[in-house]
Amino acid sequence: METGRNSRILIIGGGSWATALIKILSQNQNNVSWWMRDEAAIEHLKLHSHNPKYLQSAEFNTQNITISSDLNALIKEAKTIVIAVPSAFVHETFKDITNTSFQDKVVFSALKGMIPEMNVIPARYLHKNFGIPYSKIGIICGPCHAEEVAMERLSYLTVACSELTVAREMAKKLECRYIRASVSDDLFGTEFSAILKNVYALATGISAGLGYGDNFQAVLISNSIREIESFIDALHPIHRDTKTSAYLGDLLVTAYSKFSRNRTFGFMIGKGYSVKAAQLEMNMVAEGYYAVKSLHTIKKEFDVDMPILEFVYNALYAGKSAKKELNSLTDKLD
Repeated sequence: METGRNSRILIIGGGSWATALIKILSQNQNNVSWWMRDEAAIEHLKLHSHNPKYLQSAEFNTQNITISSDLNALIKEAKTIVIAVPSAFVHETFKDITNTSFQDKVVFSALKGMIPEMNVIPARYLHKNFGIPYSKIGIICGPCHAEEVAMERLSYLTVACSELTVAREMAKKLECRYIRASVSDDLFGTEFSAILKNVYALATGISAGLGYGDNFQAVLISNSIREIESFIDALHPIHRDTKTSAYLGDLLVTAYSKFSRNRTFGFMIGKGYSVKAAQLEMNMVAEGYYAVKSLHTIKKEFDVDMPILEFVYNALYAGKSAKKELNSLTDKLD
């Protein structure tokens, strides 16, 4: 990975997490490019120095940021690429990008969902579709909400890559007064955990919407981290401590926080909203909704016992009553 502040970093995405990453990286005097699909949002940014749709309080010196909707041109100029579009739109975003576009580049995923067209995590998608070696693929994950980054509240990130020198270089670029960044070589475990935690935040939200209290949710989350551990150990069995921030911490903040769109989405389902009605009211993507379908397929393939994930799948995709399914789940928890 090219070092120093002069190597160009491209952030792909126009949502809250992409906006938060741009804030951190540009404030740290990195050479930053920003891809957005929305031309109106680009013009607004250039005129008013803030994203009109997400984290509007975060202001940018747009003279120091290259903002464009020309993805091919921005990729060509960048040495490091960070993907921060919702996972359901990744395949469409990169449909016109060729393998040679990513040659000699380092690519980080800041996604928190599965690539639905292939039932794979982003790292696997990048490796399989574009031939990027795993040593040049990384992940940036929490526990961290974009809203608190915008407020410059102290937050912690985990940067994972099988090649630790690559992870350390990105961690250096992210660290600042309000960001601490740790590194890990558990690329697959951290990425799957970042995806799974959204499903368990949905479960927590559904239970809250149905009137279950803090006592039950503590049990639900305790069982959730065990399911996460069982799942990632079945797929990638190496030694890891799931009680650390990248695993348990990320689960806790997503399950409990008022900023969690997955918890909010689940809460609305618990209150009786249909999936479509909840999506329309939120006007943001709850990654867990898309991820649970892919994860359900994988857990059957590897024969992992995951009653909480099964409950969420049944409530969202199998047309079953969330109330009845949760009542049944209570007998399977301890």
